[in-house]
Amino acid sequence: MEKTRFNKTFFNTVEPIKIRDMLAVVLGAIDKNEPFVFDYTDVIKLAGHSCPAVSGAYKLTQLALKTLYKNDMPERGRILVTFKGGVDYKVNGPISQVVTLITGASVETGFKGLGGGKYNRHNLLSFDEEEEAEPNAVCTMIFERMDNNKKIEISYRNHMLPMNPKMGDLMPLAVTGKGTDAEIKEFGELWHERIKIILLNPPKGMFEIKELN
Repeated sequence: MEKTRFNKTFFNTVEPIKIRDMLAVVLGAIDKNEPFVFDYTDVIKLAGHSCPAVSGAYKLTQLALKTLYKNDMPERGRILVTFKGGVDYKVNGPISQVVTLITGASVETGFKGLGGGKYNRHNLLSFDEEEEAEPNAVCTMIFERMDNNKKIEISYRNHMLPMNPKMGDLMPLAVTGKGTDAEIKEFGELWHERIKIILLNPPKGMFEIKELN
């Protein structure tokens, strides 16, 4: 079967996210003891690109699930997610799409469940317009396990990422398509130097997690 040919080899070294989805088991898509396995290329396909917001969303979801479940397998569709700020606050909207893909938690458009709501995904993800992330955070959100109500808050910051000065010159050429193939390729390589840091070696302070109970 033909597969997407990504051109960044480090994508293959990003730790995957494993999560159990009992709805998929009940409806026969997967065997009982098999998890869904998401990798970073799955969220690239969802977003149509790879950037600090998309990679940060993947990594923060991974870290949130590890904190909530420790050594247990996370349960897709059994997680509540609340964003601080509305859907239009900074990049809450695009980041929420990545979170939905992995956790199953959806807004009002989500699946409403079987037999009176079992395996519901509807309204498990929400935006609290009365709360905002800290000013220097890309986003802040609360993840909650529905089985035991354990909650954590996670904030993502990327202001500490290095910026190669050449990116400023190359970005307009890449975005407009006026650059040469070599210039566009170089921009993509420099762009992904930052993505690699987020996914493989995030510095202290990039992701801050607080246990709320």
